[in-house]
Amino acid sequence: MPRRRGLSVRLKLTLSYAGFLAVAGGLLLAVVWGFLLRYVPDSSQGLLGISPNRYLLVRTFAPAAAVAMAFLLVFGLVGGWILAGRMLAPLTRITAAVRSTEGGSLSHRVAMEGRRDEFRELADAFDAMLEQLESHVGEQQRFAANASHELRTPLAISQALLDVARRDPTRDRAELLERLQVVNTRAIDLTEALLLLSRSDRGNVTRESVDLSLVAEEAAETLLPLAEQRGITLAVTGGATRTSGSAQLLLRMVTNLVQNAVVHNLPAGPAGPAGPGGATVTVHTETRGDTGVLWVENTGRPVPPELVPTLTEPFRRGTERIRTDEHAGVGLGLAIVRSIVRAHDGTLDLVPRPGGGLLVTVRLPGTPSRASSEGGTGWGGAGPPDPGGAH
Repeated sequence: MPRRRGLSVRLKLTLSYAGFLAVAGGLLLAVVWGFLLRYVPDSSQGLLGISPNRYLLVRTFAPAAAVAMAFLLVFGLVGGWILAGRMLAPLTRITAAVRSTEGGSLSHRVAMEGRRDEFRELADAFDAMLEQLESHVGEQQRFAANASHELRTPLAISQALLDVARRDPTRDRAELLERLQVVNTRAIDLTEALLLLSRSDRGNVTRESVDLSLVAEEAAETLLPLAEQRGITLAVTGGATRTSGSAQLLLRMVTNLVQNAVVHNLPAGPAGPAGPGGATVTVHTETRGDTGVLWVENTGRPVPPELVPTLTEPFRRGTERIRTDEHAGVGLGLAIVRSIVRAHDGTLDLVPRPGGGLLVTVRLPGTPSRASSEGGTGWGGAGPPDPGGAH
């Protein structure tokens, strides 16, 4: 909002310095006046006409005191102006960086040199804020572009199918309706995923006591047919693990993790799952102190470590965009997981297994139950398994 222009901070500091110096000088003169001249006789002739008296000292001291006070005032103004300018110089660079962001540029940094002090801490904090904003804005721009593309794709397919049906009235309508239904279902799933992602990003979730072990069992039971269809062994282990949050969002989080672990697993061969030991997905829950831990581990193809940070970006899978195959989803699975974890003040860690697959660990603020405080879950709080270890 518009503000009335006032005195600059530099001028205020200058007046403060000069005023402080003038007051200090005045107090010093008052001390001299009070404790020195009070013991001098007050006589216009002095003592026998020889020793000094208060009358003579006042006439001599007063002009010199006035000159000293004037000098202190001028010296305070000039010196205060210079000192204030030197002290406030870092703010000029910070102000220039702030104004550069008004045009939408977030790449400018203050990058202030020198030893650590309040101004440099402010500059470093501002640089860190700009870096986070630049990363967040870039992520949102990519998300908006990808979401627009993904939403446009099913609409374009529907339009193409309708154009074909209009040009060829003899075409099988049952096939057309079936394909339109598939495309429409895909668009609805994508829209619902976007709405859920937006809801979880806002962080305004309803808090209630939730047992992650029960959530994991429900998610595994829902996805068990898909796992059996692909020849994958799905196991849920651990004990009661209570946390505070939205049961609906936490169920969606675990379901997305398990579904990704099943879909991105070893391919099933003609006579069963491929690979030594078979394809597996393990879901484990446990309580460690005041933290509820859930981890999902799966077999699968090796994942390059440099690609792991991109897996939680919307519409990303490894180095390629999503593909609309039978079980590909809409490319928002891990992005939704990350947003739900953030909304619940938790952490999400993805670690590639040397033998292939991923180990995904979710840590949420827990509410330890009686059983966990007395005996634990049987794992002794030792942490998730070694990514290179056997199942």
